Amino acid sequence: MADKSEKKEFELTGKHVLAIVVTAFSIIIGVNVFMAYSAVGTFPGLETKNSYVASQQFDAKRTAQEALGWDVSARIEGETLVLDIKDVNGDSVTVASLYGLLGRATHVNEDQEPDFHQSSTGAYVAQVGKLGEGNWNLRMNAVADDGTSFQQRIQIHLKAN
Repeated sequence: MADKSEKKEFELTGKHVLAIVVTAFSIIIGVNVFMAYSAVGTFPGLETKNSYVASQQFDAKRTAQEALGWDVSARIEGETLVLDIKDVNGDSVTVASLYGLLGRATHVNEDQEPDFHQSSTGAYVAQVGKLGEGNWNLRMNAVADDGTSFQQRIQIHLKAN
């Protein structure tokens, strides 16, 4: 007669293996669906509508922009965005027009279009309010007095105070 106090050893059966495999793949697929949904939901959109047409003019625009010899830098001072545009001699440049778009790289919720004006120091300044810490991108488009277009994307990193 068998002793009832003996425990039956665990036996791995086909049902157990099937349950483990189904559970593992369900978790993997669930995480992938979540990540894909998050990625698509935060994608701000296309940079250019027709990349082929844009590429046809890229080299000519780049050469004209480099010929200006401008050095551009941006920083945040309090709630003010300061944009310095210097020529090859280090002098401040006066532009015919200036447009900027300040925002995060990951979403467009906090995008804003700064209203720049040239200060007495020669730098262009705009009030942008209190910005959160992290990476910000300034996409600037300026037109020189001779009509040459100048475009640049500047990354600004704000640290917590």
